[in-house]
Amino acid sequence: MNFLYPSFLFGLLAVSVPIAIHLFNFRRTRRVYFTNVALLRNVQTETKSFRRVKHWLILAARCLFLACLVVAFAQPFISSKSKLGLSRQGVTSLYVDNSYSMQNERSEKRYLDIATSKLDELLTLFRNATSLQLLTNDFSAAEQQTGTAEAVRERVTSIRFAHTPRTLKAVYRRQRNLLSSQNPGGRNQLFWFSDFQKSTVGDLSRLTIDTTDRLFIVPVDAQPTKNVYVDSVWLSTPFIREMQNNSLNVKLTNGGRENVKNLPVRLYLDDTQTSTASATIAPDGSATVSLNFNVTTKGYHRGRIVFEDFPITFDNQYYFVIEASPAVRVLHLYEQRSLKNYINAVYSDDSLFVRRSFSVQNFDVGQLRETDLVVLEGVAQVSGTLRSELERFVRQGGSLAVIPPSSPDAASYSPFLSSLGMGGIQAISQATPALLPLAPPDRNNPFFSDVFQRSYQSDPLNLPDAAPVWRFSGGEKLLTLRDGNPMLSRTRAGNGSVYVLATPLASDYGSLAENALFVPIMYKMAALSVRAQRTAYSFDDNLVTIPINNPAERAVYKLKRDKLEIIPVQRVVGNQLLLEMPKSNELSAGQNVEAGYYELLNSTGKTERLLAFNHGNAESAMQFYSADELRQIFANKPNVEVFDSIQDGDFVQVLEQENLGKSLWKYFLLAALAFLLLEVGLVRFMKG
Repeated sequence: MNFLYPSFLFGLLAVSVPIAIHLFNFRRTRRVYFTNVALLRNVQTETKSFRRVKHWLILAARCLFLACLVVAFAQPFISSKSKLGLSRQGVTSLYVDNSYSMQNERSEKRYLDIATSKLDELLTLFRNATSLQLLTNDFSAAEQQTGTAEAVRERVTSIRFAHTPRTLKAVYRRQRNLLSSQNPGGRNQLFWFSDFQKSTVGDLSRLTIDTTDRLFIVPVDAQPTKNVYVDSVWLSTPFIREMQNNSLNVKLTNGGRENVKNLPVRLYLDDTQTSTASATIAPDGSATVSLNFNVTTKGYHRGRIVFEDFPITFDNQYYFVIEASPAVRVLHLYEQRSLKNYINAVYSDDSLFVRRSFSVQNFDVGQLRETDLVVLEGVAQVSGTLRSELERFVRQGGSLAVIPPSSPDAASYSPFLSSLGMGGIQAISQATPALLPLAPPDRNNPFFSDVFQRSYQSDPLNLPDAAPVWRFSGGEKLLTLRDGNPMLSRTRAGNGSVYVLATPLASDYGSLAENALFVPIMYKMAALSVRAQRTAYSFDDNLVTIPINNPAERAVYKLKRDKLEIIPVQRVVGNQLLLEMPKSNELSAGQNVEAGYYELLNSTGKTERLLAFNHGNAESAMQFYSADELRQIFANKPNVEVFDSIQDGDFVQVLEQENLGKSLWKYFLLAALAFLLLEVGLVRFMKG
């Protein structure tokens, strides 16, 4: 038998007090004589003997009462079966997984509620300890200090779900930071209460546990269940226009093991339901539904995808933002411009386009920052600053359409276009342009997907003719001449696209500019130059890239939602704003990021963009480690013990017996009360 607090055994010296009282009774007795003492002597003899026995019994009861009471305070226990055991005098770190996956239920109780109730029971084993740490996924500053069992119990009642899942490697590293400062050389113990979700706990096989620590893994025995979440949302076209039919694609994934049939999916725009669809999703499968919608105004619109799926509800809504009729910015740079100015005619008849025209010798290269498509028409040479700036513009995501002059300088264009993926530039010198007919375009090419009406897909086209002034190779041929040479080719460079036309737009070089095919081709170039809208972002993204227009130097951007304002770590690269999203432990006290809509404000307080943020999908996958799998992973770590399940009713008792030993203080306390009652009984009922 061992004692948790052996210093209390000095209290056994108190047993000497009743012994001294009983052995050193200095009260004087008086003798009284009677005439006939024979009978009285017999009575007196019997009384003294009886009283002596009574006094010894009372003495024994008092001594045993004090002894049992002192031993109870010393908290005796029988040593545990485990050679490692627990140290109640070391630091005890308790981790409770409060991620959203702990919303799952068993027997109509959430996993988080089950874990906190068992943790409350566990605290009874450490009721006198003063070095307890409670850690959650919040990773707050308050969790990096120790306290008493009562202080921890009060904090347990305030645990709420956190949007940031943590790997167990990060959890252990944070626990070790406290252990190394509080009790670096002592025996410490760690407890992990979690559902051990495979998608969030990290690679457990590479987790190294310090041999001086004792780790107790307590799984909640999570069971795979159905759970549907939105994987991604995207538009069918690069941009949407008001008063027209538009389509939104939603990819839904079933992260559970149960089949989902005919799940109603609703689309809300600006808090008004606009469309609905149903989805059937196999276990661990995905399905894509299309939702049609129509908007009546330009600008940003707040969208939501909503469905009902229990018991996991945190991912039943997906927020996104769409911008209706964003302006397509076209910059027309020319040297030899066609007499009828076809480029101006194409882009001036539609309010969707914002066109600016400048001579190539008289424009500011800074205007490229505010441009989606550059149409380079009739420029004889591309070199120097113009070349370097156009290359940078394309690689950063812009689109460039090159319309050659009547006599292009191949020596100048060859290195420029070769750097952008279009090679083999050869000029064709001829006194009289030789007109060649165009071959019919491939109507199955995605570039022409919405150019030709379906009812006329097989009808012959009135195709123009053209006289090429140069030849080139590489890229994708969108239009070709009857002899097989390219008329219009497209290539990608970096994040942008380059379109190269083989002929000028002047009527001497063909009828392309006056043909019905010319306008939709130029429209398509402009439409595809618009960066596909990023409808939503995730809090799990370490780095968020947001396109902004003409960013100011040293501008500071912040995110605002209701009363919450966040200034993330940021930098501007070209027209891209890069934000490092803060984690929950990096926020100020009282701040909390929630899924929803956020305004991106510049230094003047003006709203640059409206953004939508959602929680990551990692916690939506309903696969968990079982107790057997955890034992197999930690099989070579003797200081790690895995319990079968937190559901066991005698979990705390088993833990105490196997690791703390069998506690005996209760029995000694009951014995002390019994001896006290025995003393009272002896004094009251033993007369003689």
